[in-house]
Amino acid sequence: MTSPSGAPPVARAAQPSPDGAARMQRGLGVVPMVLMVVAAAAPLAVVTASVPVIISASGSTAAPQFFMVATVVLCLFSVGFTSMSKHVPNAGAFYSYIQRGLGRHVGVGAAALALGSYAVMLIALYAYLGVATSTLLDRVHVGVPWWCSALAWVLAVGLLGYRDIELSSKVLAVLLVAETLAVVVLDVAIVGHGGADGLSATPLSPSSFATGAPSLGLMFAFFCFIGFEATAVFRNEAKDPDRTIPRATYVAVVFIGVFYAFAAWVVVQGLGVGQAVDQASQDPEDVVQNLAATYVSPILTDVIQVLLVTSFFACVLSFHNVITRYQFTLATKGLLPAAIAEVSDRHRTPSRSSLTFTTISFAAVATVALLGWDPIGQTYVWFSGASTLGLIALMAMTSLAVIVFFRTKAPGPSVWHAVIAPGLACAGLTVILVVIIANFSLLVGSTGTAVVLGCGIAATFVSGLVVAERTRRTRPDRYAALDQDGAA
Repeated sequence: MTSPSGAPPVARAAQPSPDGAARMQRGLGVVPMVLMVVAAAAPLAVVTASVPVIISASGSTAAPQFFMVATVVLCLFSVGFTSMSKHVPNAGAFYSYIQRGLGRHVGVGAAALALGSYAVMLIALYAYLGVATSTLLDRVHVGVPWWCSALAWVLAVGLLGYRDIELSSKVLAVLLVAETLAVVVLDVAIVGHGGADGLSATPLSPSSFATGAPSLGLMFAFFCFIGFEATAVFRNEAKDPDRTIPRATYVAVVFIGVFYAFAAWVVVQGLGVGQAVDQASQDPEDVVQNLAATYVSPILTDVIQVLLVTSFFACVLSFHNVITRYQFTLATKGLLPAAIAEVSDRHRTPSRSSLTFTTISFAAVATVALLGWDPIGQTYVWFSGASTLGLIALMAMTSLAVIVFFRTKAPGPSVWHAVIAPGLACAGLTVILVVIIANFSLLVGSTGTAVVLGCGIAATFVSGLVVAERTRRTRPDRYAALDQDGAA
């Protein structure tokens, strides 16, 4: 199979060794890393698609507070996460952190869970992107099946993912600025008009938080942050990773949280505090587009429709790059075929890993199309729900691993960094995990689907445990090497 660029897939084979990481060094600073992480969060998609769902599902106007709570918990998580990044010099993120703190078996289980969770998330996003693209084309009387659009995007993402990571960051910068400006224009217009009934602080009040079903609002709010932890995955390409990763992580979390919370408050003002829940429940798909037409111009509605497609494209490109680096790290550790750890001399990226997942994505989207699954009601809902469950579980495990690691293996950081902050984060994330499990049928559509997907997530983690045990028995040298600190 040839590369998307027409060049040979790789210029030189690399065995699992630190050499591959050295050749990937790109000197990425805080800004490009933040751009990739924020793009994965898809700001415009969250504001147009998720905020109305949060309002309707929670039955309250406290959406801004749900985002604030999520921001606080994830900032606490980031304290331990970034402190430990200095002691884990590879790009394995959740896998590497959990392994160092909780042991190799649990670490390999986490690796399988992380890779599976990111993978199904990406397939879900491709399905949504395909539908959004075909819907946009329908507006200009061009009929294209959703799966054709999705497969075309798979190839486009594969092309960018194969090439220099700096090219991806430049593309993401342009798209992210455009979608952010669209939301800012809408925010300014609604605030300037005073909203539907005058600006109100009610959505920020404790009484508003206590109404309806706040647990559901929090569950969906945390879903909107998935991907922020990707800063550690780009460690091999970061400029001074011990400084760049913490800064990029904090900037990304705070920016995403403040942006979402303010946008949610503005949406409630635009709808009117007294009517927001009813309007969001009646027509969640068009709430923000209708606000754009009312407070700005119908032209902005068309612009948002176009930028919604580019927002999802930026999101899938970011997640593709994350998975590519995750696969690369696991290959350097001998947990995936060594060929995936090959690095392109021309682009200095794990191009073989990118090519591998592009192929997997293409096959997965084609399979979903052949099975006749609804791209939104089934594929997106099922896979994004399963991914959320897996990734929140991984974050809770990571916080626990940070505490264990600093208490038993590498004492040094302050009590705040080593125990208090990660402890509070672990407690908060565990509560959210329990809420997700209790409401998983709502998240994925039905009880039967929830059981199947829940068992699938659990089986993914167990499969990692099985691989770890088999490696310990048959390849003790490779098993022992899992704990080596060389940069992946």
